[in-house]
Amino acid sequence: MLETITFSVMILIGAYLIGSLSSAIILCKLAGLPDPRSQGSGNPGATNVLRFGGKKLAATVLILDVVKGVLPVVIVTLLGMNETWIAATAFAAFLGHLYPVFFQFQGGKGVATALGGFLALSPMLAGAILLSWVIVFKLSRISSLAAIIAASLGPVYSLWLIESVNARWIVLVIAVMLVARHHANIKRLLAGEESKSGKK
Repeated sequence: MLETITFSVMILIGAYLIGSLSSAIILCKLAGLPDPRSQGSGNPGATNVLRFGGKKLAATVLILDVVKGVLPVVIVTLLGMNETWIAATAFAAFLGHLYPVFFQFQGGKGVATALGGFLALSPMLAGAILLSWVIVFKLSRISSLAAIIAASLGPVYSLWLIESVNARWIVLVIAVMLVARHHANIKRLLAGEESKSGKK
């Protein structure tokens, strides 16, 4: 029993460390660009990198951020762990992205990494969330609004698409943290100052 718990904790730590590998910061450094935390919105994510690093670099950041969420969850799924531990692993990777131990705990908002975790946990859940994002973005042209609404709907979708009650609670926690990370965007949205097409 103790060995099983120890192994599970080690997996969560591993997932957190994978999540802590900030794609935006690492790739910008390799490309000779400034730290994204010092540019634009200050968020080390694909949207901010797009502002000064171009589409290709931003797309690479986006893909790697999704992979960070997918990889640990796929591993624990292949190991035969239950849905609760699978969801917990997705949360650990997400937490690593938000508070990366390798980068002074200054991470991004976690949208792509959370989506990656959801994709491996439940493709249907990830698909429903992504579709919600696309619909809201198409109607509003505001990336942050689409992310906030899609994240908020995640726990609702999980009621039908995830069996484990504990896993549903984890999805809820991730959703709440995602929305909280958009607090500055929410203030601008309420003030009518949030610009369209994902620009600050």
